[in-house]
Amino acid sequence: MTSLRRSVLAWTRPARRMYCLLLLAVCAAWLCALLYKSCFAERMVARGTRLKRVFAPNERPVVGVLAQQTHGNLARHGSTYIAASYIKYLEAAGARVAPIRVNLTNAEYEKVFYSINGLLLPGGGADLQISGYAHAARILYKLAIKANDRGDYFPVWGTCLGFEQLTVLTSGINVLTDTKSTRYVALPLKFTPGFEESRMFRNIMPEVVRAMAEEPISANVHYKSLSVKNFTANEKLRNFYWVLSTNVDEKGLQFISTMEAYEYPFYGVQWHPEKNQFEWKRGKSFPHSRSAVHVAFHLADFFVTEARKNLHAFANEAEENAALIYHHAAVYTSEESSFEQAYFFS
Repeated sequence: MTSLRRSVLAWTRPARRMYCLLLLAVCAAWLCALLYKSCFAERMVARGTRLKRVFAPNERPVVGVLAQQTHGNLARHGSTYIAASYIKYLEAAGARVAPIRVNLTNAEYEKVFYSINGLLLPGGGADLQISGYAHAARILYKLAIKANDRGDYFPVWGTCLGFEQLTVLTSGINVLTDTKSTRYVALPLKFTPGFEESRMFRNIMPEVVRAMAEEPISANVHYKSLSVKNFTANEKLRNFYWVLSTNVDEKGLQFISTMEAYEYPFYGVQWHPEKNQFEWKRGKSFPHSRSAVHVAFHLADFFVTEARKNLHAFANEAEENAALIYHHAAVYTSEESSFEQAYFFS
């Protein structure tokens, strides 16, 4: 019998009990450390009331950007297009872009979905219920809902038309209101209480927040808006989205300008952050101040960081390379549209 064992046996019963508890605590701590070491590349990330299992960040994210039908003079270049500013916006934050064409089959959209790491629904001009843009967005939105429900973290971002499309997809109806004075106007954002706790803004620099609240840094190019009144009256919308900022049109109508979903990595801005960096048409009130550029980069970086949490991948490198925007050439369109450049697809 060792001296340690003899000394332990000589202890009183309470002392022996305390010794055993201490020994168990040490063993438990050792096991926890071992488990943590073996799982260091995995972390649990809270989003709303859901927990999403996220592995080591994806350092080669690919974001899908949805195309839409061309109109007017632009139709001569191709039947569908994506403004180049969205591509540059995402690439500047470290993502690659895969254009998503309209009028694909359901199976083709599903294949695309499980190859990309995030989805951006861009602004533009398309019917929110019957267009090819709306049809594709609906399929991809449902896939994103199902993926996130089973722990497959997949972010979705909507800008302007994309923001409006998200509201229709979530509510099932169009509750937008005419706001003619919100076309080609730059506005500061009126943040809602607690916005700083949102995923979108919790890590933003204080000086950038100050600029967003005090300077006209949001480029608005829309004639439809989601009024606070209509949002509040719609149970599906108010239970799904957290309003982060609002604005007011010339007639005093308060509309939602920034939002994120409570339980899904879905984000929407009625304004255009990408124009702050990459659109230079005169007379359109696109802000290009240092603060405006910082805001645009923060939002792009935020969304690409969200996309890094997704591990979808193409079947092989050749398929991945074939899907990227690099196979297409941007066309100069500033003389016939508000875009400096655009990509066109037949």
